[in-house]
Amino acid sequence: MRRFLLLCLVLMGFSVQSQPRLKGGLESFVLENKVYPPYSLQNCIQGLVNIEFKLNDKGEVFYSAIRSGVGTDLDQEALRLIRLSSGKWEVPKTHDTSVVIIAPMVFELNGYGCERKSKLEIDQAIANYKSNEGLTAVILNFYKNKDKMPFTPDDEARFSRLKEELGYNERYFQERVDDGKRKLKQKDLQGACEDFLFVKNMGSNLANALISQYCH
Repeated sequence: MRRFLLLCLVLMGFSVQSQPRLKGGLESFVLENKVYPPYSLQNCIQGLVNIEFKLNDKGEVFYSAIRSGVGTDLDQEALRLIRLSSGKWEVPKTHDTSVVIIAPMVFELNGYGCERKSKLEIDQAIANYKSNEGLTAVILNFYKNKDKMPFTPDDEARFSRLKEELGYNERYFQERVDDGKRKLKQKDLQGACEDFLFVKNMGSNLANALISQYCH
């Protein structure tokens, strides 16, 4: 079972009564809308992500950023959830829109065999994710510009091998497509299209029909 627990919001110097409140509660919102990201799920990566954000007087998120995180795709999922909550906040009339709100979120996994993973293996997976971000950008650049520049079959074979080495295979791409579909049901079009376009720009055709339908 995937779990996504939420700690309390932090607004230094403010009473509970004067704090913004998400309709239905932030913990319930997160539990209903979370999509545990594939890399961290496959590698049993868990941990705390702190998101900082600001709300306008309509309860809309107009600024959000990762204050501190795990260093993997967990960080982006926590950020996405805060952005998804935009417009659903109740803010008091006295709310100062310049105040930074901090939402600490804890990702936890149960039932995925993670007890068999050592801390060393998990730490290595986190380190690999960070070190591979640059290589991922290079692969994306190749496939995005493939039709605009000359390349040889050897070039494509080299990038194909690199994708496999980094774990970007058809199983991974299908998981990203499935995650995007879940985000569509949440009306998170931006998040869904980010998943679909990632798959396309990594040289896979799995998301092409969805991109044509939703991502214009």
